[in-house]
Amino acid sequence: MGRAAAAAIDFRAGVGERAVGVPVEALPGFDGPLPRAGTPPGEVVDELVAAAGPGLVATVGPRYFGFVTGGALSAATAADVLAAAWDQNAFTAVLSPAAAAAEATAARWLLELLGLPATASVGFVTGGQAANTVGLATGRHQVLAAAGWDVEEDGLAGAPPVRIVVGEERHATIDRAARLLGLGRSALVPVATRPDGSLDVTQLRAAIQGPAIVCLQAGNVNTGACDDLAAATAIAREHGAWVHVDGAFGLWAAAAPERAHLVAGRELADSWACDGHKWLNVPYDSGFAICAHPALHAAALGYTASYLPGAGSPALGGLTPESSRRARGFAVWAALRELGADGVAELVERCCALARRFAQRLAAGGAEIGAPVVLNQVLVAFGGDDRTDAVIEAVQGEGTCWAGGTTWRGRRYMRISVSNATTGEADVDRSVAAILRVASGQESP
Repeated sequence: MGRAAAAAIDFRAGVGERAVGVPVEALPGFDGPLPRAGTPPGEVVDELVAAAGPGLVATVGPRYFGFVTGGALSAATAADVLAAAWDQNAFTAVLSPAAAAAEATAARWLLELLGLPATASVGFVTGGQAANTVGLATGRHQVLAAAGWDVEEDGLAGAPPVRIVVGEERHATIDRAARLLGLGRSALVPVATRPDGSLDVTQLRAAIQGPAIVCLQAGNVNTGACDDLAAATAIAREHGAWVHVDGAFGLWAAAAPERAHLVAGRELADSWACDGHKWLNVPYDSGFAICAHPALHAAALGYTASYLPGAGSPALGGLTPESSRRARGFAVWAALRELGADGVAELVERCCALARRFAQRLAAGGAEIGAPVVLNQVLVAFGGDDRTDAVIEAVQGEGTCWAGGTTWRGRRYMRISVSNATTGEADVDRSVAAILRVASGQESP
């Protein structure tokens, strides 16, 4: 373990100066036949470090701007290392009183930070996909129960159809959740979006019919725009619909006083999805499935068995899809202790300011900014789609920073997401210079 710790410390110490991206290619150090004899643990660690080194992307570094990826705070990383060493199963308090206590306090702190009901339940899941799936599963349970159908007992065959009302620019995890829950993509009822990518609330009322789940968004994955949560929830309530908010990164705006207005009305929803490994900068994997109705949350997710005392408790195992799971609460607790409420607010505001700096400096260099910067997302084009894609590929290969590509409103853009707690103005300026330098070497269409 000492060798592993030393290697981890060495990697983190130098990550700020590494080439951010690496080519996707074979890593021969991992290959070879299954060994017949064992290898001493220290040698295995050395071999692993050598084999992985050429394929490690500096996602934890200050100039990785892809996929809305946060970094990993020092205290949260250390807590994650301890969680691995302690090897606690966070399914019930009987299995780990420490894991249960850490999650209980971290959940309380999260609800306070995000401005959500203090009585809500929090399931510590892997990320936004799991959190959205849990939210929709709980919504499915409730809207069918209201229609006189017990989906946990009788399944979906013969059940009243459930409509999932979504914005046209929802995140793809909503579609996947519909598939995983047996509702299918045909259950999705898309509602038009406004020019910034937020849901057009004026179109919502006509889309809600029968048992329905309304999925709202805090933080469009391309533009950062947030739906009008208060107005949309009020309309959903008129029809008895369940309201779920996909707030994987945008819900963190609630923690920053100058951004909280973007998610006004969030507390009125029934369930929420949020990621810890995005803006909170907790190591992977970390997500939160939050529900205003703990009993419904546990009814949809929990189970009991004679050999599992307390397994159905809403405190732990009844709130996530997993039975055996790592104690994610340690790292979340540590991150919130390291930052405090003021630190989280400062982190969110700083990332938003850095995103604006990106947009301003790239625009001054001749790039086109595709949408107003609302949170931490920046869309950048360099002419036609082919040229934009060429610039993206060249920037990724150059290594100063890493940003991905996206398609929005029929055009290709470089998508820059500023989510890392270690990113500063110097990192933005260095990245802008590299992007413009690379772009100047790409031919116009």
